[in-house]
Amino acid sequence: MEQKNRYTDEELQEFKEIILEKLNKAQSEYDDLMTEIATDHNEPTFKALEEGASTLGKEAATRMAERQAKFIQHLKAALMRIENKTYGIDRATGELIPKERLRAVPHATLSIDQKIAEKKR
Repeated sequence: MEQKNRYTDEELQEFKEIILEKLNKAQSEYDDLMTEIATDHNEPTFKALEEGASTLGKEAATRMAERQAKFIQHLKAALMRIENKTYGIDRATGELIPKERLRAVPHATLSIDQKIAEKKR
């Protein structure tokens, strides 16, 4: 049996739909976080404990927004790989990443085995 070196256009379309759904959700969550950060920044606080809690909440929201922005970048990069028809190819081995992994982590560029091996280095 011949080994595939890329996913078919139909398979790529399936992954594109998954990614677009995740991208829309991630963008919405990012927008909500940015609104929360901006709103917290402009609210007057009068008590020291409330101010400290507000600052911690704002810092946490900022970190979450940064992670969300990075996730959005990864999803957009995955969409670009779909357009280039290089999506789903393990960047370490050149073999196809299993569909199950891509459905769970659609922006993955490594198979599970390669990801584990990379972490051990």
